[in-house]
Amino acid sequence: MSASDRIHLAFDLSFTHTEGRWALPGGWNGYDYYPDPRFYQDMARLAERGRLDMLFFGDGTGIPDTWEGSRDGAVRWGIQWPRHDKSPLIPLMAAAAPNVGFAVTFSPTYMHPYYVARLLSSLDHLTAGRVALNLITSTRLSDAANYGFDALMEHEQRYERAEEFAQVCMELWDSVSPDAIVLDPETGVFADPDGVHAIDHHGDYWDVRGPLNCMPMPQGHPVMLQAGQSDRGIQSSARYAEMVFAGGGNLDYMRRHRELLDGYLVEEGRDPRDVGILWSTQVMLGESEAAARAKLSALADQLPLESGGVYLAHNSGFDFSTLGPKFTLGEAAAAIEAAQGTKSGFIHRLMAVEGPDYLMSLDELQERGRVGMLGVESAICGTAAQVADQLQELHENTGANGGFMIQGACGPNPRTLTDVVDLLVPELQRRGIYRTEYEGTTLRDRLTS
Repeated sequence: MSASDRIHLAFDLSFTHTEGRWALPGGWNGYDYYPDPRFYQDMARLAERGRLDMLFFGDGTGIPDTWEGSRDGAVRWGIQWPRHDKSPLIPLMAAAAPNVGFAVTFSPTYMHPYYVARLLSSLDHLTAGRVALNLITSTRLSDAANYGFDALMEHEQRYERAEEFAQVCMELWDSVSPDAIVLDPETGVFADPDGVHAIDHHGDYWDVRGPLNCMPMPQGHPVMLQAGQSDRGIQSSARYAEMVFAGGGNLDYMRRHRELLDGYLVEEGRDPRDVGILWSTQVMLGESEAAARAKLSALADQLPLESGGVYLAHNSGFDFSTLGPKFTLGEAAAAIEAAQGTKSGFIHRLMAVEGPDYLMSLDELQERGRVGMLGVESAICGTAAQVADQLQELHENTGANGGFMIQGACGPNPRTLTDVVDLLVPELQRRGIYRTEYEGTTLRDRLTS
């Protein structure tokens, strides 16, 4: 897969209803509350009108309960929950928007590769070749507890497991060759047995005989995404990902990620131009930068300080309330790593800027978590021209390979996506750096055109 220099856009639908967005003016108006399928079908139609590459569903299977060992804060304020399985929605959305792609997320830490390979094969058929699979290694304690784990699996082991998971899936998707399907009514032969074979996989984590009991997929296999941002996660993405999903907003951080990925790709014998990065980016469009930032502030004001602690603890895999009233970033990072939490989250990114000796209070941590969760400080704000200027600069300074995963976390939906489609997309098209029509038929075609 060879990426183009044009900007690609995806939109993240993972949290359209959490962190207070359900209560904002313009959010969910005219719909029954989550998970009303009409809302998602309308979002798909909007995305197609804007010629977006795909809509993205992250996922998690637990209610956040890491902060103070309790789920009460998450339940009370709607932080990172509720979250339904979105895969059943994808065929409905695909029928409403016949050009948009869809990415669904699963964790190799807890799921079985045969089940996921079979589900993605079915979805690829139902969408005529427009699905992607995002693999995450999971650093959330509430997820682990729902699958029988008392603690997080060791960091290195999670990535080893993910790589074997991807390998098994690929073997299963290749276990029925496209030319095996004969469909000869004269002889009555449905398929050639020589084109259907067991994979007989015997690895460190799974034993899978195969073959997959599905027809060959329209895309051959779904577009493979990976979202790991630690050095080990980046190395893993170089082994199997076709498109990477990474944190954006800070040019130095983005350049480092791109450089590390390129180095690992070369080690794997792959061309760095063949693997693009979709930078997770929050945007807020308005008549001016000040007006856009005022919208963000209004969102932050409606959530309490506690919400930031709930959010950070859940996504790092560590209960920050145990650190005491003050601590250094280095102490926090060491505690996270001892708990097998994420090595690429908020604390590690902040430490890269402030240094390990930066002294932080628990209140400051929660406040930074709250504004970080909502994109108050990191969001790209302004008019369509101002936002396009910044996206173009980031794109050109990080390899001009890939694009942006627009986060809806900083505003009400569908208003946020409507603004992207009606204001930002025409500006990018005017500059000649964004498609005006879809090319090809599959999601993989779109990501390389």
